[in-house]
Formats: sequence, structure tokens, C-alpha cells
Amino acid sequence: MPGPKLPSSWIVASAAQFATVVALSSPVAAGTIWTDWTSAVPGDPGTASGTLNGIAISYAREVLTQTVTNGSFTGWAPASSFQGGTVTTSPAAIGDMIAQNGYRYAGPDTITFAAPVVNPVIAIWSLGSSATQASMRFNATPTFEGGGPDSMYGGSRITLSGNVVSGKEGNGVVQFTGTFHSISWTETFENYYGFTVGMAAATQVAEPAPLALLAVPFALLCAIKRGKRAA
Repeated sequence: MPGPKLPSSWIVASAAQFATVVALSSPVAAGTIWTDWTSAVPGDPGTASGTLNGIAISYAREVLTQTVTNGSFTGWAPASSFQGGTVTTSPAAIGDMIAQNGYRYAGPDTITFAAPVVNPVIAIWSLGSSATQASMRFNATPTFEGGGPDSMYGGSRITLSGNVVSGKEGNGVVQFTGTFHSISWTETFENYYGFTVGMAAATQVAEPAPLALLAVPFALLCAIKRGKRAA
């Protein structure tokens, strides 16, 4: 004997609410966000400041006049050379770059975050020349995420050995795993090269669904079970 037939409208409404519950409980995909550098004072030492995903960020020490803070820097290309691994978006999305060359002042150069940043990434452009290797020695050990030639000078991907990033026209991105209030490094001389800083947008997991939303799908399951027993 068949069990009680449920109204189709009730089933549709319950299914819709169940889908809402699933959607509210699912994480939202996150991409890489890059610093919007809004000001820079060239000098040795110099300064620069901006925001990263709503967090104030400052940089102190070597700043060259080639620094770009108006979004017009075109060197972050092709995108494939500045993304990979955990980095999903090229710094070209913002188009800013802080330039340095390690000529008179070898550091330490320091990036400071106004609030803790989890797993920050640094994009590096044109580190070294075809004839001269340059390097950046960080106070923490990063992981290599991606790299390759750039659209201006060609070159190849950066190399990583421990906490030292090197290149001969090297380009790429590295990640620092953990929670950071600042990152520092020293660098060796070469005509000029650049960097910027990014992070993954916080993956947003919605609040647990209210019990009221869960009640209807639960009632639907109970009704289906009762129907099967009656059969």
C-alpha cells in the first residue's frame, strides 16, 4: 500500500530551502588581492604606503623614482609569470610597483602591516640582469609559487634557496606561510627591480543555517520515511 502523497508544492519549497542551507554553509572561493600603493617618497631611505585588502601597509627604506603608485605599471605581464600555486591573480590587477636597486643602502627593507596578515605573497619583477644576478635575503623562508619571463625584458623565473630569492632578469611570486606583522629583507645591487605584496582574500564561510531553515527539510525526510513504513 503506498504511503501518503506529499503535495508537490511542499516538496519544491522544501528542496529550495535545503539548497539555501547548503549554499549558506559552503565556503566562498577567494582570489589573490594585491596592495594598492597610494603614495611613495623616493629616497634612500624612502617610504611608501597603501592598503591591502583593507589593511594599511607601509614600506620603509629604498624607494627609487621608477616606483609606480597610480596603477600604470605594465611590467606584471604575462600573467602566467606572476601567478601559480596559491597565487591566482597577477599584480597587474592593481598595476603598482615599488622599485629598488640595493645600490647605496642594502637594507633591511621592511614591509609593515597594520593588522596581522596570513600567508602574504610577494611578487618580484626583473630581479637582476642577464649579466648580473641579484638576490633578496628575507627574514623568513618563503615557498616558490610561480615565475617566468616578463613582457619588458624577458628573463626567466626567480630561483629560491632557503630564504634567498635570486634572479637574472628573474620574475615570479613567493609565499610566506604563517601570520605576519612585517617582512624584512636585504638585497644586492642591480640597476633596478621591483616588488609588490599580496594576500589571499579571506575565505568567507557563512554562518550556520538557522534551525528554522533546517526544520522543513528534516520534516520532509521524516514524512518520506513514514510513507515507506506504511508501504
